[in-house]
Amino acid sequence: MKNLIIYIILLMPIELLAQEQLSLEECYQLVATNYPLAQQNVLLENQNAIDLEVINTEKLPQLNFSAQSTYQSDVIEIPLPDSSIEPINKDQYRATASVTQLIYAGGMLNAKTNLEKAALATKQKKLEVDLYQLKKQVNQLYFSILLTQEKNLLLQARKSQLQTKIKEVKSGIEYGVLLPTSDKRIESELLLTKQQLNEIDKNKIVLIETLAALVGKDLTPQTVFQHPKITTDISDKLKRPELELFQFKKQEIENSEQLLSKQNLPKLMGFADAGYGNPGLNMLDNSFQAFYVVGLKLNWKVFDWNANKKQRKSLLINQRIVESELETFKLNTNIELNQQQKDIIKISEFVATDAEIIQLRKEVLNAAESQLRNGVITASAYITELTNLYESENNLVTHNILLQLAKANYNIIKGQ
Repeated sequence: MKNLIIYIILLMPIELLAQEQLSLEECYQLVATNYPLAQQNVLLENQNAIDLEVINTEKLPQLNFSAQSTYQSDVIEIPLPDSSIEPINKDQYRATASVTQLIYAGGMLNAKTNLEKAALATKQKKLEVDLYQLKKQVNQLYFSILLTQEKNLLLQARKSQLQTKIKEVKSGIEYGVLLPTSDKRIESELLLTKQQLNEIDKNKIVLIETLAALVGKDLTPQTVFQHPKITTDISDKLKRPELELFQFKKQEIENSEQLLSKQNLPKLMGFADAGYGNPGLNMLDNSFQAFYVVGLKLNWKVFDWNANKKQRKSLLINQRIVESELETFKLNTNIELNQQQKDIIKISEFVATDAEIIQLRKEVLNAAESQLRNGVITASAYITELTNLYESENNLVTHNILLQLAKANYNIIKGQ
């Protein structure tokens, strides 16, 4: 027997180590990595790389090929008598290859590149914000699981206490101290406790499965969920990713404005055309000829009916909209923080009161136990006091978990 006890003691740490442990911070990291939305980050980077490659192609020579065949109702004729110049054929043919090379674009390509990079930063930050919003959902599930764990421990203690009390009551009935049906009342309460344990276990399984799906990790009822030690920093400084998102939106608007400022600047291109046709460049030579043309071309959009100016005004309105959204976000977040802080204070007061109530309930229950053993009160009166103590302990457990949840949500709202 002694060897068996030693063997069990040696095996206990191994069993505890075999149980998987999970913390709240690990859940945050898992949901940010495994949630399907997180996969978009790589997709956005790949898309941006392709878009930048497309922009860079504008710096490379552009090759175009064209071919045409026409028939004209009339052609140019030289009105000279006895001239040996033959009139041009009414059917004409031409095939041309053209190469253009952008030489100067007023910095437009760099502006396009900067805008694409700013757009990527905005999209990635928006993705981070969407993933950040999931933390509250993680909090709700995680602390609900902790609450089921604590309630399970309370019910197990209640179950053990009832089982012990049944033995005492049966002994009292045997010696004629208690009424013959006294044990039935306690047995019915024991059955109710087992029923509550079964319900909590099933609720815990549902919560764990939901959390597992959210964080993308296999979890079991044997997983040990660690109690986090959460502290809050009561200050006015927000650190939410949304604040950076608004800044990225502003930067994107500024880059759009810079691109607009480059659009109407002169653009210089070199070109070379080579072709084969009838007629060629010499219109008087009525035969198939090879030809080429090289040169420089300047494009300058001098007047655009104020389209560029109106686009800039539209961007200015967008910037004001973003500023308005930023101020609205700050206001709503501070209101939410204030409400959450009030909840933390309120629940903290409940916890302090719960501890006092439990102490008083324990004293009453101790007296009830003595009275039950001596046959002064019935088993029903004892069960009433036992239930009162359980409800008080349940309130303390619930309020403690709710307090940690409120603190965790406060940190999420603030961005800590």
